[in-house]
Amino acid sequence: MERLTAADAWYLYLESPVVHLHVTGLLLLDPSTAPTGFSFKKLRRHVAGRLDVMAVLRRRLVEVPIAIDHPTWIEDPAFDLDNHLHHHVLAGSGSTDELALFVGEFSEVQLDRSRPLWDMVVVEGLDDGRVAVVTKMHHCIVDGVSGVDIMAHLLDLAAVPKRRRHRTTWDPEVVPSSTEALAGATWNRATTPLRPMRAAARVTSSMAQMARTVIERRLRGADTAAHPLNAPRTRLNGSITKRRSVAFGLASLEDMKTIKRAFGVTVNDVVLAACTAGLRSYLETHDHLPDRPLVCSVPVSVHGQNGAGESTNQVSNMFVNLPVQLADPVDQLQRIHAGSVGAKEIQGAVGVSMISDVVELIPATLFHFASRMYSLAGLADRLAPVHNLIISNVPGSPVPLFLAGARVVGLFPFGPLMEGTGLNITILSNMDDMNIGLIACPDLVPGLEDLLDAIIAGIDTLLKAAAELDADGGSVATIRS
Repeated sequence: MERLTAADAWYLYLESPVVHLHVTGLLLLDPSTAPTGFSFKKLRRHVAGRLDVMAVLRRRLVEVPIAIDHPTWIEDPAFDLDNHLHHHVLAGSGSTDELALFVGEFSEVQLDRSRPLWDMVVVEGLDDGRVAVVTKMHHCIVDGVSGVDIMAHLLDLAAVPKRRRHRTTWDPEVVPSSTEALAGATWNRATTPLRPMRAAARVTSSMAQMARTVIERRLRGADTAAHPLNAPRTRLNGSITKRRSVAFGLASLEDMKTIKRAFGVTVNDVVLAACTAGLRSYLETHDHLPDRPLVCSVPVSVHGQNGAGESTNQVSNMFVNLPVQLADPVDQLQRIHAGSVGAKEIQGAVGVSMISDVVELIPATLFHFASRMYSLAGLADRLAPVHNLIISNVPGSPVPLFLAGARVVGLFPFGPLMEGTGLNITILSNMDDMNIGLIACPDLVPGLEDLLDAIIAGIDTLLKAAAELDADGGSVATIRS
């Protein structure tokens, strides 16, 4: 039995009937590379043979009565792979639009907390002969980096991988009664009485350091960094519903690197600039373009940093202004680069344990109650948005990957939506491609394909600007922080 850390439990406490805090993934496979063919039965054998190195997939939650401490994990004595692995054949034309509709509907359904918190569907019937594998994992067991790690255990570097020994049995545990769970949580609280005090001390220190950083930046005349609760109200923001829609596509990683080199910025700056150009076009089309920047929340991995702890979710956060009020994509890129420098300074000052410390200070019942009431009362329609959207950029594999012999030709991530924020954009590199995944609440953000097309067009515009700069002999150091 293992108790969840505060950082992982955070994603359970924030969940509500409309806020589904699982991460959805779409793998597109080329079955022609499988030496002995590809089938659902073959994939099932493959997954079953890897469970010994993916122990998290056989764990289930044991929640604590009155939530006096965080839930625990146990090895599920009732684990059955067939409860989590399913087969589906598209009934229509098998188009990309039909697949996107299926993925959106799949992501609408919350995971059952009485079972291990994941699900997987093999989807056949695509018109191009490919096979899709759609996954869903709760955020309390996976973040961007740990999700890639799980995929590393499931995927291979060759169509015919080296033989490996695996353990086909495991040690299931007895599900504790409510009384036993309550007693264990009470004992854990009693033996760690200083947890809230230590968390309060770290929060105070982090807030003081952040304030010093902001003051120092202002004294040296640096650009004002983005901060939450200063976001303009747009059609991206409001009370979300249970409904979800997705869109996905590919861009060239080399194109992004070309833009990066030409303007002396980072790939993440290019990602944010392309999204900014796409969002400007989309909001302008819908007559919702604000006269000031959008505020974007950018998750930042802190895996391996001191103070990050042992949580699965080792994530900090920075806020970046997306200057959609500027018409020129190069001007947008310049502003984003300057703003990202300040955002990184402030994010570094906050510390890596802020989320877990806040969770330790606020009782879980209050946290969960506040989250549900925020949704039920429709406060997202009345209060200023915390941020306008979430954008994540996750590094993936630079080499080919295979699943049960089938080559992975697309790997698209779809992060969760938070109340009041109807759009999440996640981009993951895979070989020479940037895999772009958009998920939205369609009641706030309709026409997601149009936004995807506008983002890809933004990359093309920046690439042309980079080529013109190179042709003119321009300096690569044209962007100043």
